[in-house]
Amino acid sequence: MPKTPTPPTALCFDLDDTLIDDAAASSAGLRAVMERIGHPDFGAARALWDIQTEISFGSYLRGRIGLEEQRRERVRALAVQSGHDNLADQHCDELYRIYLEAHRAAWQVYPDTHATLAALGRAGYRMALLTNGVESLQHAKLQALELTGYFHTVVCADTAGAGKPDPRIFHFTAQRLGVETSACWHVGDQIQSDGVGASASRMHPVIIDRTGRAPFEGITTIPDLESLPRMLGLTAPTGAI
Repeated sequence: MPKTPTPPTALCFDLDDTLIDDAAASSAGLRAVMERIGHPDFGAARALWDIQTEISFGSYLRGRIGLEEQRRERVRALAVQSGHDNLADQHCDELYRIYLEAHRAAWQVYPDTHATLAALGRAGYRMALLTNGVESLQHAKLQALELTGYFHTVVCADTAGAGKPDPRIFHFTAQRLGVETSACWHVGDQIQSDGVGASASRMHPVIIDRTGRAPFEGITTIPDLESLPRMLGLTAPTGAI
C-alpha cells in the first residue's frame, strides 16, 4: 500500500458498490428482465450488461445521448443477445421499469457502511457523497437505506454538469464542503472514475477492493470500508461485521 498521505479534513464517497451493494441489486434487476424475455444464460447476460452499461452510460455522462436512450440501448443489447431484434422504445421502457423495480427491491448497504460513516461523523469529518448516478435515483437509495444524514452534501453528475472522472465534479464537491480538493480523500471502487478522477483533481484516492484484485500501483487500496477509520487513526467502528 502506498504511504498514507496527510490526513484529510473532508471525505468524499462514491455510492454504488462502495456504500451499497449495487452489483447484487443489478443482478436482481437483470434476472427479472431475463425472465421476461426468455434469456437463458446469466453469465453471458451479466458480461454484456456490464459492457453495454459502460458504453451507454458513459455516452450519457458525456452528453451524447439522453437518459432514456442509454437505458434503451442497454435493454436492446440484452434482447438481441437472447434473439429479440427491433424492440420498440415502449417495450424497452417497460423492460427497464421491470429492471428498476427488482433493483430497488434488492437495495442493501454493506455490513460495515453505517458503523463506519457514524464513526467518521463522530470524529468530525465533513463528508460528501459524489456519484455518477442519476440524482433522483441516488437520493431515493440514500433515503431508503437511511444514509442521508451522514453527508453534508450530495453531488450527482446529472446536476453538477460533469461526471467522474472529470476533475470538475471533484472540485465542485470540495467547494460544497468548503475545503480545497487537496484536503479531501475520495473513497470509491472504480480505478478510472474514482482513482484517476480524484488524482487529477488533487484529491487523494482510496479504492475499496472487496473482490481481492491485484493491488493498484500507486493507489491506496483497502479491503473494506471499516479499514478507513483505522487508516485515520480512529477506533475501529462498532457494529460492522
